[in-house]
Amino acid sequence: MELAEQLKKIPPAVRPIVRAARRAVKAVAPDAEEVAYRSSPPRSKSAMWKLARYVVDDEPVVALGTYATHATLFFFRGREIDDDAGVLEGTGKLLRYVTLRAPKDADRPTLKRLLKRAFALR
Repeated sequence: MELAEQLKKIPPAVRPIVRAARRAVKAVAPDAEEVAYRSSPPRSKSAMWKLARYVVDDEPVVALGTYATHATLFFFRGREIDDDAGVLEGTGKLLRYVTLRAPKDADRPTLKRLLKRAFALR
């Protein structure tokens, strides 16, 4: 399923959050390629629906996923990012994420700094 089709099927409550997250990524990295995950809506409301990853020179930098009530931006090299505000979540080997509960969360200067730092790592 293409990204445009997936976006139509996202729960209405999170559509504005996903749109805001996409705008934030594109504002910081306009040349990043947006690659849709070929997935379908999850059967469970507690499962994440992977929507897209943003790639530069064939290297994924950030991914966007959604749940029934919020969206998440995943940073593939999140452990390496200087997170002076302490907003990155997760304890994985490399991956870290930020939970977005409202469209305004994607417009925060802290998130934009993290995105700039993530794309600078490539």
